[in-house]
Amino acid sequence: MELRPVDPTVKTPAQNFTGDVYLTPIYAGTGPSRMTVALVRFTPGAHTNWHSHAVGQTLHVTDGVGLVGTRDGNVVRVRAGDTVVCPPGEEHWHGAAAETFMSHLAMLESLPDGADPTTWLERLNDEHYQKANEAR
Repeated sequence: MELRPVDPTVKTPAQNFTGDVYLTPIYAGTGPSRMTVALVRFTPGAHTNWHSHAVGQTLHVTDGVGLVGTRDGNVVRVRAGDTVVCPPGEEHWHGAAAETFMSHLAMLESLPDGADPTTWLERLNDEHYQKANEAR
């Protein structure tokens, strides 16, 4: 067993997020584990760019209300306790609803060669976010 201290929270890079988003690293596996876990906190209206993960991503909402959308137009409204599984290669975005904070645990695997498993894409346009936010 190993008790690890809490790592510092960092503000996420503006090139991949709209609004203020903060990330607290929780775990970065070392062989044979490739699991990465982070607590991500979104301020109201904040969200990611479109992106995908080579090995998929699991999001477990810990607080607030958020949105997760895919390229086919599917959007789900998520609340504390909900878990969303994004399969490998699926282009998606996620973030807080317009008027609430949202926090989730982001869980994914790194690649065996150490390459970044996340492919960041273009920003989600405001109209798309607003439309997704209005759907209940």
